[in-house]
Amino acid sequence: MAGALAFVIAGMVGLSFASVPLYRMFCAYTGFGGTPRIGGGESATVSATSITVRFNADTNPGLAWTFAPAQKQVTLPLGAEQMAFYTAHNDASTPITGVAAYNVTPERVGKYFHKTACFCFNEQTLAANQQMQFPLSFWVDPAIANDPNTADVKVITLSYTFFRSLDDAARTGALANAGPHVGPLVR
Repeated sequence: MAGALAFVIAGMVGLSFASVPLYRMFCAYTGFGGTPRIGGGESATVSATSITVRFNADTNPGLAWTFAPAQKQVTLPLGAEQMAFYTAHNDASTPITGVAAYNVTPERVGKYFHKTACFCFNEQTLAANQQMQFPLSFWVDPAIANDPNTADVKVITLSYTFFRSLDDAARTGALANAGPHVGPLVR
């Protein structure tokens, strides 16, 4: 009985640690919560119907970067792969590492928005006053036009927000001043 109970407890602890990566995989696979699907090349069919993708960029106040899309928007045929760029500049006099998170709106189009290459969730280090371009590649599934929940969507907004990486914030002492919502730093 004690062995079975220990096995159940160990399994629950293991699942708690695996929940974040499993949730990310679920969102990337299903498009849940406006999460674009990742991977795969462009659609086998390119539609005559077009859709506009607007680009948005935000920077968390704890990150001394200027971050912006290189273009405001693109209009592309459904199913055609498109490349776009974002530009970041480190405004500080020291190197800073950031990580970008993204989403698409309206949320209901997430399962139709496919990113084939992206800079998100990877740490990006910019030297003092360094500027860098970040490419991304994407396509929108033509099935979006046949879904009654998304048939009216003509514009999708792809939004990225750059945050200071936790390791960088801890290394520089910025994490200690981040505020009560962050919680204590466990070492």
